[in-house]
Amino acid sequence: MKTARDINEIFDKLDTQHPGADTELHFRTAFELLVATILSAQSTDALVNTVTPALFKRYPDATAMARARTSALEKQIHSTGFFRAKSKALIGMAKALVERHDGEVPATMEALVDLPGVGRKTANVVLGHALGIPGLPVDRHVLRVANRIGVVDSDDPVEVERQLISVLAPERWTRASDTLILHGRRICRPRPLCDTCVVRDDCDYFRTVIARDREPVKRASKPARRKAPRASRRVRTPRR
Repeated sequence: MKTARDINEIFDKLDTQHPGADTELHFRTAFELLVATILSAQSTDALVNTVTPALFKRYPDATAMARARTSALEKQIHSTGFFRAKSKALIGMAKALVERHDGEVPATMEALVDLPGVGRKTANVVLGHALGIPGLPVDRHVLRVANRIGVVDSDDPVEVERQLISVLAPERWTRASDTLILHGRRICRPRPLCDTCVVRDDCDYFRTVIARDREPVKRASKPARRKAPRASRRVRTPRR
């Protein structure tokens, strides 16, 4: 594992490659970001952004969404995938906000994950981007990139979050997650673009996998064939 200093220097470099890294979901309020993040599961931010303008116009707050008819909501979010489960989660989440929090999005991890359809990753997104509270969301990109570089060593999202926040200052948590997500989308894809990566020389995956695969295969030289000694001429002794 790398030291805390090493990890912070790596994030300094990543910041130069992804300046101003931020969530790509469009939102104006904490409620809108909460809805958009739930919709982004198994979907893309770009697709969610095409759905939410009309959705937020029809359901601008928790009170309005809590009254939504399931069939109408499913139709609006159909293109994001898993629309039945998402519709159930959105209506349940909105009702819980109205009943427990006067329609407002709570500002604690414990209260957020207690809402239907809200896990730790979604809660961290809302805390960090909409409520100004440090949070480090861990999604599939963060898991892949952080492990490849070698700044964490775990496939468990909660443990990866713990390892990162233990070495990064709180004010850096949200940006660090955004940076890893963008790096995973643009550079460190499943088939990584290592030649364009600013932390290639710091990356465990590049050193142990990519660079090794690029090493030329040395062909074993064939042993030199030894020439058989020429048979000596037999000198005939003349008969006497």
